[in-house]
Amino acid sequence: MLLLLLGVMISACSNDNDKKDTNKVPTNVPVTTDTPQEIVVRINDDPDFLDPHKATASISYQMILNIFEGLMAPETDGSLKEGLAESYEISQDGLTYTFKIRSGVKFHNGEDLTIEDIQYSFDRLMGKNGGEKMSNNFDNVASTEAPDTTTFVIKLKEPNSNFLYSLTARQAAIIPKSNDGKHNENPIGTGPFAYVKYAPGSNLVLKKNESYWKEGLPYLDKVTFAFQSDDQAAIMSLMANEVDLTSVPWQRVNEVENSHHLSHQNNNSSLIVTFNETKAPFDNIKVRQAMNYAISKADIIDSVFAGYAVPLGSNMSPAMGDYQKKGLEDKYKLDVAKAKALLAEAGYPDGFKTKITVSSHNDIYSNIAQIVAANLKEIGVDVEIEVVEWGIWLDRVYFGRDYTMTTIDLTGRASAYEILNDYISTNDSENFFLFKNEEYDNIMADVLKETDTAKQIAYYQRAQEILAEQAVSVYVADYQIVWGSDKQVIGLKSYPFWFHDMSEVKFSN
Repeated sequence: MLLLLLGVMISACSNDNDKKDTNKVPTNVPVTTDTPQEIVVRINDDPDFLDPHKATASISYQMILNIFEGLMAPETDGSLKEGLAESYEISQDGLTYTFKIRSGVKFHNGEDLTIEDIQYSFDRLMGKNGGEKMSNNFDNVASTEAPDTTTFVIKLKEPNSNFLYSLTARQAAIIPKSNDGKHNENPIGTGPFAYVKYAPGSNLVLKKNESYWKEGLPYLDKVTFAFQSDDQAAIMSLMANEVDLTSVPWQRVNEVENSHHLSHQNNNSSLIVTFNETKAPFDNIKVRQAMNYAISKADIIDSVFAGYAVPLGSNMSPAMGDYQKKGLEDKYKLDVAKAKALLAEAGYPDGFKTKITVSSHNDIYSNIAQIVAANLKEIGVDVEIEVVEWGIWLDRVYFGRDYTMTTIDLTGRASAYEILNDYISTNDSENFFLFKNEEYDNIMADVLKETDTAKQIAYYQRAQEILAEQAVSVYVADYQIVWGSDKQVIGLKSYPFWFHDMSEVKFSN
């Protein structure tokens, strides 16, 4: 859910054509023995969990997806390919999924991947055998079975057009049964890199999986994810060659563009200013609409992102193509008079006092909060800004729902359903807005039964209209990440969700 954070390049998101990454670096440059194959990647903050079934912060997946794999694997264009499943078949009625499991795959502890490990992983996610349910993605699963040592069958209660997207490592990592009880302290997967150590507040270190099933990969011997929340300090680290890859503050691009390679990554996320809809005055739709008219998206895009962003009107990025409902970005054009009138109609003619709680793990949230406070002051709303540590934000705001206002970017995902299911009233793990709308819930249920793509798109577009009409949040922008890296670093890939894929990264000479 968002939390966190972090973005990936996929399709046009920049509002300026010359900001697009048109000079992608080739990956077929030879690796030479005199080039150290160790990389330091700057990350804004610590992971919330190393256990892939417990992790919720996208900042965590940005790192740990290098450790784990699922039956299916994501492609950079948002599609899926086989992962630990060598092949699969779906029955004509859409209820039975049969997977042939890839042979010769080993876990990082040297054990062979077995059908028992796959069964264990899904049992754990679904809370079978007396355990805690880890995911709601499999509530529709009627049964799982392994008819032989290389076949795994999942039967659904109802057809689900999005089900394969639930089988990547982000939603359903395959982990060894033998490591039960130790998945967070000693995470073990089948991915290109194995866990070495985690030093809270400092770094997460991974090493090359020498037995990786993809021949010739990975190239790197060691990956260190170094935690550094301050963007300005990160730039100094990049220029001092202390880190090899980091995001670059938009206002400082010109300082590193000659000395480092720059790539522009479209986030495919939704930066929002949002509300707890169970707390007054935000339980009143007119107040939420007033916020939308009063908060200037242009101010945020220009001041915080230096123009490297496009305005949104709902929880869907232009990177999602036809799935995005165009035109909603103009639904609430800046109109202070209209905002004041709506507040008066809601019973707040003189405004009110409120608080916006933001995480300290990225400076953009504090910067946005300051603009929001200035904008809302014009309509009589006095906003107190509260900055808390990332872990506290997760515990109190995201999980505890103990907040009035906040701002965050909801991480991009390859599936339109997964982007929008945060707002389903029964999605207790992700609906931190506490939004509840019967029509919305029905749409999101019906779209899973629909096999026609055009009709699916119509459902998703109507869902976005509802979010805009109900002013669930102020949908500000999808912003572009500018990555700065050592010029010898090649092979970086981008996905429609946060993931620093290190599997094909290497240093050229």
